[in-house]
Parts: sequence; structure tokens; C-alpha cells
Amino acid sequence: MPLYESVLIARNDVSQAQVETLVETIETLLKDNGGSIQKREFWGLRSLAYRIKKNRKGHYVLLGLDCTPDTLREVERQLGLNEDVLRVLTLRVDEIDENPSPVLARKSDDRGDRGNFRGGSKPAGRFESGRGGPRRSSEDREEYRARGEHDDVRETAGAE
Repeated sequence: MPLYESVLIARNDVSQAQVETLVETIETLLKDNGGSIQKREFWGLRSLAYRIKKNRKGHYVLLGLDCTPDTLREVERQLGLNEDVLRVLTLRVDEIDENPSPVLARKSDDRGDRGNFRGGSKPAGRFESGRGGPRRSSEDREEYRARGEHDDVRETAGAE
């Protein structure tokens, strides 16, 4: 049987559990017709590049399918009828990669960087929040130094 990778986007106001039940209904439909889901990745709630049906975010799911073309057409038809599904994109592939997709690999890398920041020292930055160098007091600013120099000149002139 041919192999397919399918990404679907569900509305942001449905829960993660509802998205999982949607995937389970797809799986039962595939099993009834002799197909199967070989890979399943939940990418979570992500921002959309543009609005789709007045939604700015959506739940992304990647599925690796092993089914006949007729079964795939029926799955896509069922997903098109479901109001919770915003978009579906299905591609035929030679093999389904068992490794995590680049989206999940990047997401885990980002979390690792954040963990180091919280556990370790803050990066140098402009503000106390970690964006900048050391915090300067108000006396260190040039305008105060300039005023201070003028005050010193007046004091020395008055003392003479």
C-alpha cells in the first residue's frame, strides 16, 4: 500500500482531548478499510501564518498513514466535513521517517535553551531582566556628570 504523510490543523478553541479523539476516529476509519497510522505527532497549539476561518492559532497534528488511495479520499472527505478541522494537507511519501519531525526537534532544542537560562546565570543585557550590561546609577549619566562639573567650577570660583 502507498504511504502518506498528512498534517491537519484543528481550531484553537477545541481541547487537546478532542483533537486526540479526532485522530482516533481517523484511525478506526483506516482500520475498517485495511489501513493504519504508522506515525502520530501532536505539535500542539501554534500560531498560523495567516487567519483561517477567523482563527489565528490551531492545533497541529502530523500523521503517517498506510492506506489505499480510496481510503485516503474517504479520510480527507470526513475531515473536510468536520467543522473543527481548518486545513488538511496530505502528501505521498516513499517511506515514513520514524525520527521526530523537524518541528518537534526544534521545539525540544528551544526548551533546552530556556532551561539553561533559568538554571544558570543570566545573559548580559541592557536591563536588569537580563538584556544588557551592568545597571548604572543616575549619577553615571553624562548629563549629571556635566552638571556636577559645572557645580565644581562654581564652587571653586566662589571659594577664590
